[in-house]
Amino acid sequence: MKLLSIVFSFRNEEGNIDPLVKRISTTMEKIDNWDYELIFVNDDSTDKSEEILLNLQKNHPIKIINMSRNFGIDPCVLAGFRNCSGDAIIYLHTDQQDPPELISDLIKKHEEGNEIVHTVRTKRKGEGKFRMFLTKIAYRVINTLSDINLPVQAGDYKLISKKALDEILKQKEFRPYVRGLSVWVGFKQDFIFYEREARGEGESKMPLLSAGPITDFINGVTSYSLKPLYLGIIFGFASMIISFLLIIYALYLKINNLAIPGSTSIIIAVSFFSGIILFTLGIIGIYLARIFEQTKGREQYVIKEIKDYK
Repeated sequence: MKLLSIVFSFRNEEGNIDPLVKRISTTMEKIDNWDYELIFVNDDSTDKSEEILLNLQKNHPIKIINMSRNFGIDPCVLAGFRNCSGDAIIYLHTDQQDPPELISDLIKKHEEGNEIVHTVRTKRKGEGKFRMFLTKIAYRVINTLSDINLPVQAGDYKLISKKALDEILKQKEFRPYVRGLSVWVGFKQDFIFYEREARGEGESKMPLLSAGPITDFINGVTSYSLKPLYLGIIFGFASMIISFLLIIYALYLKINNLAIPGSTSIIIAVSFFSGIILFTLGIIGIYLARIFEQTKGREQYVIKEIKDYK
């Protein structure tokens, strides 16, 4: 009998936990030769989520990992990964948008020899067209500027074999982009396509233009490539060409006794080049910040306590 570890990172999901656990239990009862455990990483919830889990723990194989404070999704995911025992691991959100009924399909793909099985969303119910548009753009920018190729519309919901997970956990990045690591690590991979459901209860903890998605986007680009630094060189070279052309234009006007543009053109030129300089410095600053965080040697998270079902 093989063991499947299903990992969740959550914060204040009291309305979703009970129906989610019941859906998973029903799904796993139909799958032969696989037992399961549920690893719930509590990112400092302030509602009754932990109380609900403790009640469910009486009848379900649930391990509760309580963080010492709110650390965010990726540190909690890693905490769950490091405290699971499965032959294969699935990461799943607790908001019920990603159907646990797909677990049987993920296992089937894994048993065909795939070390990692991604899920790709063909539709996303309850999410506006503007969000969908920006998400597609973000994936394409990450794939263009980084050295990994993220499947467009593939989220965090995926199966990872123990073999692949061991390699992922060997990486010592302080602020890892877990979604990218699952692609970067290699091995045989495959995909399952599905329609994402609307959120079960509560509100999203990751509004579109909040710090979370923006940070994920920046991490996705800077974690796997130095190409953004080359943008500074490209913009600098372009600025030199534009400056040279402006000098030629000014000389032409001078030679032909034509009026040379005054302060307005100077202000525009200064603003343009200042913008390029600040943009380039911003990119350099992001990489320096990543180096600074890495060299401090600080732990990625702190666990307050673990409440096991065993």
